[in-house]
Amino acid sequence: MVNTSKALTFTVQSECKHSRARVAIMKLPHYDVQTPVFMPVGTQGTMKGLLTDQLENLNCEIILGNTYHLGNRPGVDVLKKVGGLHKFMGWNRALLTDSGGFQMVSLLKLAEITEEGVKFRSPYDDSEIMLTPEKSIEIQNCIGADIIMQLDDVVQTTFQDYDRIKEATERTSRWLDRCLKAHKRPSEQNIFPIVQGLLNPELRRKSAEEHITKDVNGFAIGGLSGGEAKDDFWPMVSLGTEILDKSKPRYLMGVGLAIDLVVCVALGVDMFDCVFPTRTARFGCALVNKGQLNLKQKQFESDLNPIDSDCECTTCANYTRAYLHCIVSVETVACHLISVHNIAFQMRLMRTMRENIKQGTFPKFVKKFVNEIHPDKNFPTWINNSLLSVGINILED
Repeated sequence: MVNTSKALTFTVQSECKHSRARVAIMKLPHYDVQTPVFMPVGTQGTMKGLLTDQLENLNCEIILGNTYHLGNRPGVDVLKKVGGLHKFMGWNRALLTDSGGFQMVSLLKLAEITEEGVKFRSPYDDSEIMLTPEKSIEIQNCIGADIIMQLDDVVQTTFQDYDRIKEATERTSRWLDRCLKAHKRPSEQNIFPIVQGLLNPELRRKSAEEHITKDVNGFAIGGLSGGEAKDDFWPMVSLGTEILDKSKPRYLMGVGLAIDLVVCVALGVDMFDCVFPTRTARFGCALVNKGQLNLKQKQFESDLNPIDSDCECTTCANYTRAYLHCIVSVETVACHLISVHNIAFQMRLMRTMRENIKQGTFPKFVKKFVNEIHPDKNFPTWINNSLLSVGINILED
């Protein structure tokens, strides 16, 4: 199964016989990316607390930038002069940029949404900015990311107004056509459409079915992971992977919790991103298979173990929980050290899933992972139902 284009080649190498999980190589202009992949987020061309050399050493193959923020600072003129974000930030591997659409939710008080686009009040200098589909693509063409996102009309996931959700879903499809028409670098950059529809299966199905008619190299599933119940979340993910072209990569936006990654890989998702690993590090929380360790807690003040004895990152090789407890929330280096570990954790989790898919042991891995989180076998309904839907029964020994 191979999908080929000058800007993206997606080759599925292995598929799980019991679920929709698969391993593939996604060849992009700047790097060959192994999927399933987690993409750390560098909103303004930098990962908070980490250097690009460290990201390479952590085996990050693709990271994110934010179109809205990069368009404001450093701005299009600077990015044009330097030759794009890769050169500006000293990153030689793959990049993905979002479209700026999410800021309709995160900066809603500063935004006005019309058919033309989104009018923002800049959080930097209070100036007025009009982000249209054409302007979003213009900025992303200047940034030069390997994968760029269409501008979509984003509504808070838990929003209940059907008419507004329908309007946003249909507008996203219209804006996709404008984005594709405005795209000036199709041989170097790949536009991914974004499936919308929030928690409405009918609208989400219509959105996906419209998007698969377009000449594109991959798809995103958006409008989720915004506070909705997990029992509402996973059926929308499953609906997306069921409809979207299986020969092309499928990207679930804004998802980064370990259990979500495991379940959604089983549901057939290839790509993920989230600020969670580095954001939680800034609050002194380190990721482990069972969840998180809040290193600010007194129980760690004399704990001479590493965060995770199975982790090979430089933080776990050189520092103890007691040391991190002593400096967390006091010294900025603590954020750096925990961020290194948290990104390493995400990379190792994705690598482990890829290896198990290749070896035909993915269902066994999933059962072990879920049981480690819930040793009492009191599994949340959504985990059990989502995995059962693709043939993995975590209640079986």
